[in-house]
Amino acid sequence: MTSPSPETSAAAAAGAPNRRTSLLVLLIGVLVLFIDGYDLFVLGTVGPSLITDPEWHIAPTTIGTLGSLTALGMPIGAIATARMGDARGRRLPITLCLAWISLCMLLSGLAPGIGVFGLSRFLTGIGIGALSPLVTALIVDWAPPRRRTLFVGVALSGIALGGVVVACIGRAVLPGVHFQTLFLVGLLPLLLVPVCWKAIPSHRPAYAAAPDTATPASAATATAGEAESGWAALFAPGRRLAVVLFCLVAFLGLVLVYGASTWLPTLMIKAGYDLSSALEFTIAFNGGAIVGTLAVALLADRGHLKTATLGLFTAAAVAMLVLTRHHDHNLILAMSALAGMGTLGTQNLVNAWVGRYFGPELRGTALGFVIGLGRLGSILGPSYLTYVTTVSVAPSAGFYAFVAPALLGALAVAFIPTRRGDAAREDRASARPVSAEA
Repeated sequence: MTSPSPETSAAAAAGAPNRRTSLLVLLIGVLVLFIDGYDLFVLGTVGPSLITDPEWHIAPTTIGTLGSLTALGMPIGAIATARMGDARGRRLPITLCLAWISLCMLLSGLAPGIGVFGLSRFLTGIGIGALSPLVTALIVDWAPPRRRTLFVGVALSGIALGGVVVACIGRAVLPGVHFQTLFLVGLLPLLLVPVCWKAIPSHRPAYAAAPDTATPASAATATAGEAESGWAALFAPGRRLAVVLFCLVAFLGLVLVYGASTWLPTLMIKAGYDLSSALEFTIAFNGGAIVGTLAVALLADRGHLKTATLGLFTAAAVAMLVLTRHHDHNLILAMSALAGMGTLGTQNLVNAWVGRYFGPELRGTALGFVIGLGRLGSILGPSYLTYVTTVSVAPSAGFYAFVAPALLGALAVAFIPTRRGDAAREDRASARPVSAEA
């Protein structure tokens, strides 16, 4: 029988999470982010029905405004809870945000008019903005070190799964029922609040905070800086450029994600498809994000995280170019799936990358800061698409509008500096060497 290596023994002594705990945390992460995705994509799903509702009398441009109101609350939620998660644990802010979102969705479902509805979407955005960085930090804390990108990818695929489910519900019941019914479904996650409180660990695993006695000299400065905590520590020497570029990449990625989640069904209808077909494309979009994220996460965990992220941005640009023209129905579905992989899938990898790039004392803070500032892209995305589709009458204009941020995102990824310290330390805990690119 082979004896364990010194690295493996050290990891066990440091309290590396067992498989059961890791999988339980992963399951909770998927469920919470599924709710996040449902709430994110429900506005795009009901958009065509909302525009044609005889009681509300809204203009098509109002969809973009509502999408931006939702996104406006997201940086507030992400940044406000970032330090709380690092300083006091992930459990409390996650359960509070989950309850907050459910109550806000109830308000959306009961809103008597567009004013209250817009307010409810802004408040929902605060909760949505907080959940993604909090859950990502939780998953990175408890995932097996050599499978962190995969575990984050699986958890974040819950967002796309939520989008698939709400699109399926919309395809089955709209326009036969009032669009607000889909928001009332968002009250059900209240049932998950006590489950999360009981199941989410109130502490980080011991190995995550264990000192690294073999950190390479080239990473010594950055690792020492990680022993500090707080916002200022994000901009210590060796991290400033990376933080700025991560924020830019998250911004551009979220322009794509929220522009597509708000406008994709409407763009498809404008291009000549009926509501049923448009929602089929939304299902394909989210399905592509799920499958694509898991596939590229396996590649990323083999040391190609940067390359995989760059490739997904490029895939988004290619898919949107193809969607500017009418093609065979199956090809359009395939390109919708590729677009989902290149937008939602890219953002999933960026979140995983940030979680790996920074050590445990800064992980939640970094994710909250990067995703929080990146959420400005989610504010701009729907309004950007609204402007383009208003200025140009061409059905393809909305798809062309996605190409520029996708290419700029790929360029920004190429300039993010390599960071060896944290990835090497984490992978040594599982006795597996890491590629320089991780």
